[in-house]
Amino acid sequence: MSQSPKSQSTDKPANAFSSLALKPALIKTLSDLGYSEMTPIQAQSLPAVLAGKDVLAKAKTGSGKTAAFGLGLLSKLKVEKFRVQSLVLCPTRELADQVSKELRRLGRGIHNIKILTLCGGMPFGPQIGSLEHGAHIVVGTPGRVHEHLRKGTLNLDNLTTFVLDEADRMLDMGFQDTLDDILDMMPSHRQTLLFSATYPESIEDICNRVLYKPVEITVEAVHDNSQIQQRCYEVDKNEREQALVQLLSHHQPKSVVIFCTTKRDCQQLADNLYNRGFSALALHGDLEQRARDQVLIRFSNGSTSILVATDVAARGLDIKNLECVVNYELTRDPEVHVHRIGRTGRAGNKGLALNLCTPAEMPRANAIEDYLDIEFSWSNLPTQSSEAKTGYQPDMICLSIDGGRKDKVRPGDILGALTKDAGLPGADIGKIDIGDFHAYLSVHRQSAKAALKHLQNGKIKGRKFKVRRF
Repeated sequence: MSQSPKSQSTDKPANAFSSLALKPALIKTLSDLGYSEMTPIQAQSLPAVLAGKDVLAKAKTGSGKTAAFGLGLLSKLKVEKFRVQSLVLCPTRELADQVSKELRRLGRGIHNIKILTLCGGMPFGPQIGSLEHGAHIVVGTPGRVHEHLRKGTLNLDNLTTFVLDEADRMLDMGFQDTLDDILDMMPSHRQTLLFSATYPESIEDICNRVLYKPVEITVEAVHDNSQIQQRCYEVDKNEREQALVQLLSHHQPKSVVIFCTTKRDCQQLADNLYNRGFSALALHGDLEQRARDQVLIRFSNGSTSILVATDVAARGLDIKNLECVVNYELTRDPEVHVHRIGRTGRAGNKGLALNLCTPAEMPRANAIEDYLDIEFSWSNLPTQSSEAKTGYQPDMICLSIDGGRKDKVRPGDILGALTKDAGLPGADIGKIDIGDFHAYLSVHRQSAKAALKHLQNGKIKGRKFKVRRF
């Protein structure tokens, strides 16, 4: 393993990344990305990971755990050995995609590294082709990884490190038997890293089977009470939706996640909000994978403001600058409440959590107060005049292009077509997402019509593509 670069300063923070035995290329990348000091989960787990020890880490959402295990995988990687050396299992495709992107970002200074994502909802054939060409790190969901192992298209004989990310959610989703089969098909002599937000009995069982003398780490929630303002509103059960409408109309957050308990309630509430003039989409387990992907794209690029989600569907979402979280119903589990509200108030930003509570749910509110050692602030609902307009729309519009990575379309090509060729201001062009066969971009409402017309009538990289408002 490469040695860490020599210290240039005697007043270096004790939790500086440069104090670790990381590859110099990783230290440089971290510096380029503006990362100098480790988060608590990184500071506690990385030394053990780099030392080759098994790790059991309990950490909340947003703690920086991907870099905690990712830097360890990348630093120990032998690029010249073109075999699968690390496997990261995630409960959902969304989380697997995020982990892959973060690993690629952290490892961009390491030449010839190949990170492959294997998830369901995607064609099987191209994944076989990618595996035949080789990979160093595989990130995937249990079902699809298991399928490749059964068919013999994925070989783990050279595996040195196995990561279970959000293990509690994986078991909640019923992957126990699949995990057992996967474990049977990998070397017994390996390093295992298990990250979990909670520690139910099912996690304890799997830890006893897969971990060898693990270093146990617990990091409390990274969001202190001062970062997230919580407000509670007592409502009757049949007035819950109207109370939500009043709160949304009053605050008009550009990005808000509303948590519901069931998939049915989630879809019905999203439909009702849409019919009331709000830009709302549902995210739950009954959606097909392509629909889930499109919902997340629209929410992340700002072309829809409201995401109504179940806890399982929203787990692992990495949403930047989320203004507000609404607990449409209080959860029975205080730890789940912490997960929900912890999606706002990140990276030094202030967050807002709005909680609707019926009289029957008061014991849940008391349990959450005890768990967080706080007292909720109870408020009256904002008044809404009869003339007030219900609903609001986001500043951005989403456009869909029937061309993507396989067509050699890059974000810069789309940006150039709109700013250089069409003369639109760059500030009006938002996030651009490139898939294999489709691209999605958000455009400010004031420039959306001109952007759509230019892309429909013009060309991208000399080719015409079908473009529509999405």
